[in-house]
Amino acid sequence: MSVTITWIHHASFRITGAGQTVYIDPWKIPSAPGDADIVLVSHDHFDHCSAEDIEKVSGANTVLAAPPDVIAKLGFGQAIAPGDELRIDDTSIQAVYAYNISKDFHPRASGWIGAVIGLDGKKIYYAGDTDLTPEMAHLTSIDLALLPVGGTYTLDAAEAARACDAIAPTAALPYHWGDIVGSADDARIFADSTPCKVHVLQPGDSLELP
Repeated sequence: MSVTITWIHHASFRITGAGQTVYIDPWKIPSAPGDADIVLVSHDHFDHCSAEDIEKVSGANTVLAAPPDVIAKLGFGQAIAPGDELRIDDTSIQAVYAYNISKDFHPRASGWIGAVIGLDGKKIYYAGDTDLTPEMAHLTSIDLALLPVGGTYTLDAAEAARACDAIAPTAALPYHWGDIVGSADDARIFADSTPCKVHVLQPGDSLELP
């Protein structure tokens, strides 16, 4: 089977494979598909943690995984902190640190997360809202790295390219552009600066990993 990654927009993704569907940071979801097996929320900022959008994508058996403060805010779900691994059927979620080093929007002490998602034999790294951190160098065998490129709150395009050097993924996909911060130019600069294959999607577009 293959794994399909859909960039909904901003930092929101839908990943399907092996009979399971994972949503990451659903926000401004235009319909109510209710098809999520897993919803991963990286941190509690409004453009990543939206109770309304979590409800839209969730069904009766959906598992929400998020940092403890998000679970406390929403009142349900399974807490997951950096270093934890959650396995749901054939899908694994390994939480990793996501934080700012030179700015104060996402402190390391908050315990907010990115994640390595293992699905159908593929490893997909979702960086979350982060700077270039030392922990990225410990990631291995990443098939696709989802990296923010918009700057201000996260990596900018040049920093995201350096993150790719540290992670050495097979391919990368930029996000956190086109809404709130970041532009198509940031995605282009990232693609032009990165030695690995880069897939620049438009909102709603999908990428298939065979």
